[in-house]
Amino acid sequence: MTGYVLIGVMRSLFAYPRASSSGPSPARGLAARSVATVGAVCLAALTLPSGALAAPAPTASGAASGASGAGGIQSLPLQPLDDHTRAGGEPADPAVPEGTQGLPSTETDPFSMLGVIWTDATAHLPGEVEVRTRAEATGAWSEWRDLDANAAHAPDPGTAEAGGPGVRGGTVPLWVGPSDGVEVRVVPGGDTDTEGATSLPEGLRLELIDPGESPEPPPGEEPPPTGEPRAAGEFEGPRPPITIRSGWGADENLREDGFVYTDTVKTVFVHHTAGTNDYSCSEAPAIIRGIYKYHVESQGWRDIGYNFLVDKCGEIYEGRAGGVAEPVQGAHTLGFNHNSMGVSVLGTYSSTAPNRDILDSLSLLTAWKLGLHGVDPEGSKNRTSSGGTYPEGTTIKLKNVSGHRDGYNTDCPGDELYGELPGIRSLAADLQGR
Repeated sequence: MTGYVLIGVMRSLFAYPRASSSGPSPARGLAARSVATVGAVCLAALTLPSGALAAPAPTASGAASGASGAGGIQSLPLQPLDDHTRAGGEPADPAVPEGTQGLPSTETDPFSMLGVIWTDATAHLPGEVEVRTRAEATGAWSEWRDLDANAAHAPDPGTAEAGGPGVRGGTVPLWVGPSDGVEVRVVPGGDTDTEGATSLPEGLRLELIDPGESPEPPPGEEPPPTGEPRAAGEFEGPRPPITIRSGWGADENLREDGFVYTDTVKTVFVHHTAGTNDYSCSEAPAIIRGIYKYHVESQGWRDIGYNFLVDKCGEIYEGRAGGVAEPVQGAHTLGFNHNSMGVSVLGTYSSTAPNRDILDSLSLLTAWKLGLHGVDPEGSKNRTSSGGTYPEGTTIKLKNVSGHRDGYNTDCPGDELYGELPGIRSLAADLQGR
């Protein structure tokens, strides 16, 4: 099927009023597909026998609180584990490496997402961060899981957002489902930072996030107007259905007022959230609310870092506020947030293949967003870094649809999703009628 016939089919598919719906994505009904995919494989959580819990943790002095259903954050300082005595006088494991920090088995208030933060946003964490959690419903403990401490989702150096007094470094947040107990260990060493240092950064804290309940958006609510509309490009892809912020329950009082825009969108960076794939699509709004709280309240950013998010059912969600058609500056690819868009797929795609719903939605979103700015999804452009893996002022050639790893030294968006980018570029170009 030619690109022009395909785009005609797509326009007929999307010929209905826009709404902030979170129902199934019409992307599943694509009549033609040029992306070869494998069905998604969900990761089942393993469990370990529960160990002795420490006494219930007191509410942290810096913990956020809110009205009923609004959720909140428990912020717990990590402590040395190599000389720590556990509850009941049990000595720490003598095999714990020197300098290890963390928390012994600790009972907490309910939470569903977690991450580890540190004081200096520019500092690296040279080591491994591992967590296990206790399921609230069953009392079963999960296996130990790694937190990605080198994802470089962050504001660009030199921007007002990066220089804020409360900005902190952090791991990628991890969705663990309803839990009420946690154990953490941060082991120094392993991968070193660029200077070869192996010591852990100062101010390590565990953030336990309750995303709260999603409020019902007012009927017919639409995004606020945000400046002059951008002129459509010559090759404009069809606009896909997008669940706006009210649809996933964004608390607009959390983020900073106002919006920050760049000039255009030259590059789409594809990410994965590096969290569990074992979630139901009805949980996706809660996962996004958790990421939002973590980025804003724990890491001190002005808003959620991604411009868009996609769940494993292909639903597309508005991320950072400012208008889905606008070139909103995000905090997703350190050094290349300017004149770009970041879209992150909920889950981990290092060894799990993204399904067709995900790939179709990424293609639709890419075709539309790049089309608004006259950009060919199969093309490339020279981009100049503002800092990060590529030092400030370094110019590199990036494909107009790139993976996060193309702009920063990271595994994101996972080998399986990264390997599908050529097909996403091709289908997006077809959707633009090229």
